[in-house]
Amino acid sequence: MADDFDIDGIDEVIHGRLRLGVMAYLSSAEAADFNALKARLQATDGNLSVHLRKLEDAGYVAIDKRFVGKKPLTTITLTEPGRTAFIRYLDAMARLVNSQPQ
Repeated sequence: MADDFDIDGIDEVIHGRLRLGVMAYLSSAEAADFNALKARLQATDGNLSVHLRKLEDAGYVAIDKRFVGKKPLTTITLTEPGRTAFIRYLDAMARLVNSQPQ
């Protein structure tokens, strides 16, 4: 029944397509380098950076920037609060889907 659904359960930080893709990828990979995420999500550098910053500001991902030799390496890791938020998000979406009439 649709009355069981609470729209406030949908985390707006995660709900964006690219941010959802980052969270889904990291939920199984644990960590990824920036270029791998960019390729997997078919995003531009700037677009991915903006969305990663929003996830980082929420505490959902940790971003580590360093150099390996002379090349920059940016690694993104899902945090425990991020994993918890992603599970809550998936649960809320499942409730939404399950509340629809058959």
